[in-house]
Amino acid sequence: MDEQELGAALREHAYLEGEFVLRSGRRSRYYLDKYRFETRPDLLGPLGELLAETVSALEPEAVRLAGPELGAVALAASASLASGLPFLIVRKEAKGHGTANRLEGVFEEGELVCIVEDVVTSGGAAVEAVEALREAGLRVATAVCVVDREEGGTDALARIGVRLRPLFRASDVLGVAKSAAKPHG
Repeated sequence: MDEQELGAALREHAYLEGEFVLRSGRRSRYYLDKYRFETRPDLLGPLGELLAETVSALEPEAVRLAGPELGAVALAASASLASGLPFLIVRKEAKGHGTANRLEGVFEEGELVCIVEDVVTSGGAAVEAVEALREAGLRVATAVCVVDREEGGTDALARIGVRLRPLFRASDVLGVAKSAAKPHG
């Protein structure tokens, strides 16, 4: 599946219209439901491969991936399988039982980690993940997401020294929808 086909598949399977409240608290007339593409092996596999290629190109010195719970964990696992890089799960908060870790997985202080995200709007979840990783002594300079909704996430991450590289921008995915919906012939 090439990038154009993958973008069209994201639109076909994950794009919803209606009234939605996003994690950021903003309201939107559309929603890109990450679980509709993360739970489909036919989309998760190609996304993992494209994420792995993008991480390799942008952050070749990265030794580990990191996926914020819950949404990005499947993507981080898929990209891990495609790249051979181990990954961490970044919890929203440390659990009060078991190891009580905020970061799940093995790592060494000072390692360079690349964040894998699903859909970025304001960048809040990604910023929180970067902060948790840095508090643990890890270095983070790049985040790769499947879709950037183009609503401030790039700027929010830039303010903390992290560049965001989307596989797709919302305008691209929505544009794919318009071109894919046109009748042929």
